[in-house]
Amino acid sequence: MTCDNLAIVVKGYPRLSETFIAQEILGIQQAGIPYRIVSLRHPTDKKRHPIHERITAEIDYLPEYVYQEPMRVLRGWLKARKLPGYRRARSIWWQDYRRDRTPNRARRFAQALVMAAELPDDITRIYAHFLHTPASVARYGAIMRGLPWCCSAHAKDIYTSQDWDMREKLFDMDWLVTCTKANVDHLQKLADDPAKVNLLYHGLDFARFPEDLPNRAAHDGRDPKNPVTILSVGRLVGKKGYDDLLRALAGLPKDLHWRFVHIGGGNGDKYKLLATELGIAGQCDWQGPRDQKEVIAACQSSDLFVLASRVEKDGDRDGLPNVLMEAQLCGLAVVSTAISAIPELITDGLNGKLVAERDPNSLSAAMAELIADPALRDQMGRKGNEIVRRDFSFYTGMKELAHRFGGDQLTSSTTTAQQPAAE
Repeated sequence: MTCDNLAIVVKGYPRLSETFIAQEILGIQQAGIPYRIVSLRHPTDKKRHPIHERITAEIDYLPEYVYQEPMRVLRGWLKARKLPGYRRARSIWWQDYRRDRTPNRARRFAQALVMAAELPDDITRIYAHFLHTPASVARYGAIMRGLPWCCSAHAKDIYTSQDWDMREKLFDMDWLVTCTKANVDHLQKLADDPAKVNLLYHGLDFARFPEDLPNRAAHDGRDPKNPVTILSVGRLVGKKGYDDLLRALAGLPKDLHWRFVHIGGGNGDKYKLLATELGIAGQCDWQGPRDQKEVIAACQSSDLFVLASRVEKDGDRDGLPNVLMEAQLCGLAVVSTAISAIPELITDGLNGKLVAERDPNSLSAAMAELIADPALRDQMGRKGNEIVRRDFSFYTGMKELAHRFGGDQLTSSTTTAQQPAAE
């Protein structure tokens, strides 16, 4: 099998909240598969994960808005209209636009024009991360260039997209991978050929994590000088349920002593205000965005991990948050919600506690139980570590992806060599 030369289309690069994409890109690089990154947006995060420093690919930034680079879009159109697939791509886009008359839809076609015109001639496949905007740009551009294309779908991109849009993309692409069984079931119902849709967990690169679990003190919340540290990592956006979590924290028994540590970006002001209104601001530590090493260090030094994920009105939701796997790999017991693919990782009562979404009372009760029982936290954390190491290795997924890109002969000396002995 000939190895592909990839154009990897992403929303923005680099992004702190999408380390799983960077991890995969690094795996592609380590497997020796040639590639370049095509980003629809310029980076906005002030911090970078160390993993981005190891990625050496060339990056093409497409015009975010037509008005910002009109001459580049014009040059793209002048060249793209001569490509063999231009007429078909334009016809498909026009059909899409008649059903979705938005500036974003028009912008996707403009970006596709530029990409199709500027990609090097040796690119053999386009691979998009996310089934909404990046896949649209990849689809139009691939058709113009006469190239095969494929996609990795995640969560928001699936559940906020129209069925007709996903159905037609699935028809045109070679294959799709997605990171949860729930996603597979949903997308296979839309696909012309269900075999096109395949499960591929993101998984973790265990080499980035300490091999031994920390020796955590047996805090039980009774000593005000030694409170239980409750950690949560995630952007301060609706689907993460931080207002539910704060209300749950405020509902904890008054004789339990705890401190809450949050890591992640977003609009912290409204959550800090809510914490103040609930009377728990003094127990909350808002640390803002942190890189991967700092997140791992926080997991190592905390006693309990909580993520109150929920489904938003527009369908936006988490898939299988990497932070849950990271917490478990660090031996943390987890409290989360029984939505999306979280039950694919967390079994209630085995390696954590699962509660209903948008239910602060149940969330509070689950946290209270684990705060008061350090032995149970330790038991669940160790079991979680075992499950993640057994079922959620990045290397397993990377080998599958490398196979799809024709990189079989390249993986044995790269990914396998870096795989921990436990694997």
